[in-house]
Amino acid sequence: MFKSSPIKIGSLLLGGDNPVRLQSMTSTDTLDTLPSVTQCIRIIEAGADMVRLTTQGIREAENLAIIRKEIRKAGFDTPLIADVHFNPKVAEVAARLVEKVRINPGNYVDKRASFSTVDLTEKEYNSELEKIHGRLLPLIRISTENGTAIRVGVNHGSLSDRIMTRYGNTPKGMAISAMEFIRIFDAGNFRNLVLSMKSSNSLIMIEATMLLVEMMKEEGFSFPLHLGVTEAGEGEDGRIRSALGIGALLAEGIGDTIRVSLSEPPEREIPVARSIVKHSLLYKESPVDKRAMVYQKDGVRTLRLAYSEDDAEQLAIRASVDSSVVLTKGLAKDLIILNDGCLSKDTIRSVTDGILQAARIRITRNDYISCPTCGRTNFDLADAVARVKKATSHIKGLKIAIMGCVVNGPGEMADADYGYVGAAKGLVHLYKGKEAVMKNVPEEEAVTKLLGIINKDRELPKG
Repeated sequence: MFKSSPIKIGSLLLGGDNPVRLQSMTSTDTLDTLPSVTQCIRIIEAGADMVRLTTQGIREAENLAIIRKEIRKAGFDTPLIADVHFNPKVAEVAARLVEKVRINPGNYVDKRASFSTVDLTEKEYNSELEKIHGRLLPLIRISTENGTAIRVGVNHGSLSDRIMTRYGNTPKGMAISAMEFIRIFDAGNFRNLVLSMKSSNSLIMIEATMLLVEMMKEEGFSFPLHLGVTEAGEGEDGRIRSALGIGALLAEGIGDTIRVSLSEPPEREIPVARSIVKHSLLYKESPVDKRAMVYQKDGVRTLRLAYSEDDAEQLAIRASVDSSVVLTKGLAKDLIILNDGCLSKDTIRSVTDGILQAARIRITRNDYISCPTCGRTNFDLADAVARVKKATSHIKGLKIAIMGCVVNGPGEMADADYGYVGAAKGLVHLYKGKEAVMKNVPEEEAVTKLLGIINKDRELPKG
């Protein structure tokens, strides 16, 4: 159990005994005011407590003021969040205009990770921290003056080379990256802070968050936590990954706000998030009931869950939440789902396999890592995901990332076997592991060429 100290984000109270808050992120160009306002309102009307917008540059940051004004004119006081990467000046502008700014420690001052070794002496390492401290001071001052909240959002795969050289691309490295920024904000007497540890791998997200909680406790910090499995994908798999990771932490009393990152229209994320919270709270109140039982089956500790459910989405969410703690802690190594509703056996089997795969217990399909769309996306992401899935559905056990842009792509798909990453309008970079093996491939050729790369590797002799 982790009791956070409440903070204010505009008129919204977050943390402490307040409800778990829900949020999503727009997929529009933030310079395009009317579509951004319209989509924000759709997200809000779906039940979001906060809305985040891509903020690539100064112009986008400045346009947030117009978007915010139009949303207020429409009668909504929902806090807006600027999502900033790479440019501290953008964060400083946005902090004057919206209620919250998200920054990424991996690229706020440090250069984009190149996955190169950066060996630093202790003195050099501390000097880098001093540089970061100095660069954060304007944001701390502006945010204090304007009552702006800051989210320090660490993503697995976008850690700096400085952190990865010393701690690896690991949950520990993620937590330490966050703690460096926490100490800097604390030194500036800034408390309006939220933290997040995100990964497309539910287990890494859980471990990193638990490590951060322990580190914060040791140093007397209790900042609210934002939860999410980033690049969760779409459809059943996206819901399962999200519910497994978020549900495991909510069941432990950890988490104050959540975002379900689906490669779908953003307003669809909110009902899923609401269901995860609902079923996680029910689980926390009654973690063991007649629906759940762990027993020995053929010598394997097996979790059995029983439902009477007619909705496939709700079954996926409920079963993922109910199994999250047991499976992610290794308390069972298999899962059986019984359901006396009208769902088919194939649906129940698919949900079961999806949960076991998300928990890294049994691999029966490919993992498709795909980001939620945002204003940086360079192609129709949902269409690309569908085409990649169709072309590779005959293969089993690969991790294939379909990423909308180069901001998150190369880093946050770091543990994928192959990647399909938007480079510019109509152009795609194709990756094998961390290496771009084909650049600026026309979008209409990219899926075929990706399949060619995969097939060539599968033909290579083993050993």
